[in-house]
Amino acid sequence: MTPPATELPMSVVCRPARAEDLEFADALVVSSINDLTERHGFGPMAASSPPKFQLFSMRDDPDGLWVAEENERILGFAWSWVCGDMWFLAQLFVSPDQQGRNIGNELIERTIAHAETSGASNRALITFSFNTVSQGLYIRHGLLPRFPIYSVSASREQLISHLRGPRYDVTPLTLEAATLRRLAQADERTLGISREKHHRYLVSGGAATGFSLHDGKDWIGYVYVDAGGHIGPLAVMEPHAMAPALNTALHLAAESGASRISAFLPGASKAALDTALALGMRIKCPMLLMSSREFGNWAKYLPRNPGFM
Repeated sequence: MTPPATELPMSVVCRPARAEDLEFADALVVSSINDLTERHGFGPMAASSPPKFQLFSMRDDPDGLWVAEENERILGFAWSWVCGDMWFLAQLFVSPDQQGRNIGNELIERTIAHAETSGASNRALITFSFNTVSQGLYIRHGLLPRFPIYSVSASREQLISHLRGPRYDVTPLTLEAATLRRLAQADERTLGISREKHHRYLVSGGAATGFSLHDGKDWIGYVYVDAGGHIGPLAVMEPHAMAPALNTALHLAAESGASRISAFLPGASKAALDTALALGMRIKCPMLLMSSREFGNWAKYLPRNPGFM
């Protein structure tokens, strides 16, 4: 017998997020992630950062960001974005001390409504593989587990001592029309959608430094590396290019001077996993991609993070 649905307490209000909410929402997300990862033995993994991509998403499509609040305190936050026919749930978190009040269910109803009004034919997200409660919630809304994504890292010193193998020539990414067309082509071949607006955000917003990858006169793909030594997104036109592309990205990350180098590697990309582990990188945390239908060629794409994909 199905238990009756729990109603949201009348004192809790779900409303569209405002720009001034985003720093408070980020603090909630960080505390929620660290509570979860510490309880599962991984230690604290999240740190606060300016909510630049959240603000970009709000300006692009304000219907994708929601907060739950009570007496002016934010208790939960949900954020989704849409590209082409894909809706992506970037974040959905409820304060650890507010679990069991139906807040998560109310927030996901708002985000699912965003997916429906957008007309997206596919829905996707990346979550912690050990977060079984959330997975059950997403499965009930038609998103099924597809494959693992591993957060991997290594110290810069250790990585430099192992770096070897072929790599590509690189040139900085720009917002020229020809470059944007190439980026859109790469994304369409790997993910099935164009993410031109997200490339504009990365290149112009300073979130990461982007590079085109070249093999002689041939354009191979692209990669972004940020000042903290994190790699992604990375896309290549052909699967055989993944190993030298990742090797190139690791060199770029090491040159950034960051103390640790990190990336998110799909379990579907044997070349990426083999390359990283052979260079001494270690799995830091297992994650899981879920979607309403299978999509993309994940032997050719490395996501940036669970919110950006």
